[in-house]
Amino acid sequence: MTSRGTRGTPRAVLLPVTAWAATRAVLLLCVLKVLVVPGPDVTGDVSVIYQGWSDVLRTGTFPVDDVTWQYPPGAALAVLSPTLLPFLGYAHAFFVLLLAVDAAVLALFLRAARRPGNRQAGAWAWVAGVALLGPTAYARYDLMVTAVAVAALFAAARRPRVAGALIACGTLLKVWPALLLCGAAVRGGRARALWRTAALCTAAPTVCCVAAAPGALSFIGAQRGRGTEVESLGALVLHVARHFGWSGRVLLNYGSMEFVGPLVPQVSAVALALSCAAFGWLLLWRMRARALTATLCADAAFTAVLLFTTTSRVISPQYLLWLVGLAAVCLTARAGRQGLPAVLVLLATGVTFLEFPLGFAHVVASDGTGLTVLLLRNGLLVAACLLACRRLWRATAAPPAAHRADGGPAGEVTADRAQVSSARP
Repeated sequence: MTSRGTRGTPRAVLLPVTAWAATRAVLLLCVLKVLVVPGPDVTGDVSVIYQGWSDVLRTGTFPVDDVTWQYPPGAALAVLSPTLLPFLGYAHAFFVLLLAVDAAVLALFLRAARRPGNRQAGAWAWVAGVALLGPTAYARYDLMVTAVAVAALFAAARRPRVAGALIACGTLLKVWPALLLCGAAVRGGRARALWRTAALCTAAPTVCCVAAAPGALSFIGAQRGRGTEVESLGALVLHVARHFGWSGRVLLNYGSMEFVGPLVPQVSAVALALSCAAFGWLLLWRMRARALTATLCADAAFTAVLLFTTTSRVISPQYLLWLVGLAAVCLTARAGRQGLPAVLVLLATGVTFLEFPLGFAHVVASDGTGLTVLLLRNGLLVAACLLACRRLWRATAAPPAAHRADGGPAGEVTADRAQVSSARP
């Protein structure tokens, strides 16, 4: 018999909901500045930058004269969303909306956990991951984008058109949800429906935005002049170089703290090359993929976003929210193969809170403490990348002959296909 808590609520649901409520109360107290977190004020983006963009967007144009506006046209909806609560100040309304979105995502995980073959590990990962990032989670609109991506992955198996529309919505908000298509098959009626819907629902609103407001596509070239952010993987080279007399500096550039000086263009070029290599690996994997698994879409999406996040010139703290959401989806399915990489992402999220905002002054100064924390966080992300790629390749991309050569893998493929079939309505 299922044990129950108050009002007939199953204890299995009551526990994560209680943990969510407790941790989110602390986050709200932090962003409302009732509790003071050492380090930079993480709410400045909302109360200053987002609110300023909102004022410009309400005039019918995008903030093209602001170098910090580097987002697709759908981001305007996230920035303008606090105006839905006019009785609150902009920042307070933003925090309330994020709280509601956060609760909706938890509900998605708890609902998914009730399906056969699933578990509550994903819900617990969401509760813990957002809390581990600290107040930054509620001080950026990335939580909204992650919510859309999570909903798209849960809808992919049964409602491909809904999933396609959600992927399009996420892409218009912040581009990276387009990577969720990596795990979508390119053959079959359901796959074609997903791809067509995603393409149509991305193209049509974009055309409307271009026609209606100037600067809708200005984000495409907005990041060309960016350097290497101090928190990125490539920045580790420059942090170490400062201890050997390198003459570069750290400046506020394009809205983030970046290295400026000699060697920076070369480091940025290497980061771009690594991202291209990641794309090449994903393309090779997609061409070699043979075994369909029940968790293919989530596993591939998690791996793709993890690769591009880790190799990027910019790894802002809020980017970890993307990985937390996708990792939690992977952990929801018992058959998922990304368990260890997902745990490493959660650990990296906790270290990110130590790096920003707590230890950000040390990171900017490139001292021993900053280097240690940054090396640990980025090291965890690199380890997660390698493990995720290895597991995805082994699960799906081995040649069919190899599966027939011995009994174990062949049995796994048969079971996976059975799970895919059972996932269909």
